[in-house]
Amino acid sequence: MINAMSLNITLRQLVTFDSLARHRNFTRVADQMGLTQPAVSMQMKQLENQLGVALTEQTGKRIDLTEEGEETLTCARAILQNLDDLEIALDERKGVRTGRLLISVVTTVNTFAPKLLRTFQQEYPGVNIVLDVANRKRLLHLLSENEVDMVIMGKPPKGQDLKAEAILENPLVIVAHPDHPLAKKKRISLSAFENETFIMREPGSGTRSVMERFFEEKKQTYVSGLEVSGAEALKQCVQSGLGLGLMSRDAVMMELEAGHVIELDVAGLPIQRHWYLVHRKGKRLSPPARAFKEFVLGEAETLVQGG
Repeated sequence: MINAMSLNITLRQLVTFDSLARHRNFTRVADQMGLTQPAVSMQMKQLENQLGVALTEQTGKRIDLTEEGEETLTCARAILQNLDDLEIALDERKGVRTGRLLISVVTTVNTFAPKLLRTFQQEYPGVNIVLDVANRKRLLHLLSENEVDMVIMGKPPKGQDLKAEAILENPLVIVAHPDHPLAKKKRISLSAFENETFIMREPGSGTRSVMERFFEEKKQTYVSGLEVSGAEALKQCVQSGLGLGLMSRDAVMMELEAGHVIELDVAGLPIQRHWYLVHRKGKRLSPPARAFKEFVLGEAETLVQGG
C-alpha cells in the first residue's frame, strides 16, 4: 500500500498526466502546457517514481494507460475536479466580475461569436475569456472531457448527457459562383444537382453531416469534389468557381452582400437549423459562465440581427 504521507506529488504532475491521458501524445501535451517534450517526460517520470508504478506503456507511437494508470487517472481527475469546484466556490464569494470563461465554438459560428464575446466583455471587463474554434467532432470531445465551460454549435447528438438550448436560427443554403449556370434560375429542383460538383467539408463537420443526410433522405445524388477544412476554405473554393457549397448563411453573409457568391434559389431550402448553447448536464457553472449563459440566451438574437 502506498503511504500517502511519503508522496510528494505536485499538481503540475497530475495536470500533465491528465493531459497525456486525453491526448495520448507527448508533443500535443507539451504544446498545450507550454513545456518542452523532455519536460513533459520528466513530469511523468517523477510521478511514476513517486507512485512506484508504470502509468503508461508505449507501442510504437501509441500510448496506452496501464491498469495502474487508469486507477491513478480516476483519482487524479477527482482531485483536479475538487480544485475546480473550490475555485468556483471562491469565485462565487467574489462575484461575477472576475474569473475565467472557457468557450469553444464551431468554425462557422466564428462569424458572429466575436460580437457576442466583445459585448459580454464590455459588461464584465474583469473576466478572462479563452476562445477555441474547432469543428463539431472536436467540440463534442471537449464537452465529454469537461475541458470547456460551454460551446456554441449545431444541435448535439442525443444520449451524450448534454444540455442544449437554442439561441439563434441557422439556415443552411447552397451557394455558387455568380457566373454558375444555375445562378439565375428559380425554384431549382434537387435533381438538377445530380451532376453538379460540391465542395465538401472535412469529416466531423456538422454541416457535412447535415448535407449528406439531407440528400440521402431526398434520394438525390451529387458529385463530391474537393474536401476542405473549415468554412473559410469552402468559401474560397466556391468563389474560385471550383464547385457548389452547402453552408450556413451566417458564415457566408459578407460574401453574399459583396456579390462574391450567390445563394441559389432551391426548392426545399434553406434547411432550417439552429445554433445551440451547450454544456454538460449537471455541470456546476462558474459565476462568469452563468452570466455568459444568461447573456447569450437573452441578448444573442438582438445583437446578431442588429448587425
